[in-house]
Amino acid sequence: MKILILCTGNSCRSQMAHGFLQSFDKNIQVFSAGTHPAEKVNPLAIEAMAEVGIDISKHIPTDVAVYLDGTWDYVITVCDSAKETCPAFAGKVGKRLHIRFEDPSTAVGTVDFIRSEFARVRNAIKNEFTKFYITEIKKQELPKCTCSH
Repeated sequence: MKILILCTGNSCRSQMAHGFLQSFDKNIQVFSAGTHPAEKVNPLAIEAMAEVGIDISKHIPTDVAVYLDGTWDYVITVCDSAKETCPAFAGKVGKRLHIRFEDPSTAVGTVDFIRSEFARVRNAIKNEFTKFYITEIKKQELPKCTCSH
């Protein structure tokens, strides 16, 4: 199973989703990219994920162009901008999904408030990607009933 998670900068939301999805199942190949990648992963995203025991500190923002020829079971956009500007993939894409999250890097206020926004968005990402994992990935692994009822 190969999954690509896209957002604009590939510095916050897509990186957090990447971290969660990989933590759910090491057998899934998870990649993340941006339509306009930032220079580095946002330090507050790294901090927010570390608070829940997931290390994304070695992740590097990547341009989506690197992945356009690949074969993907899922391509998931996590922001409206990436959905609207998502390029055409030359490779095969099984399913495209859009799961939108607010951008915590645009939060304005005290340091504590901004950190709380990263935690809030992180929790929303965890919840939505847990649902995605259970309803899309795990259901594919269930054995088919061969018995007669």
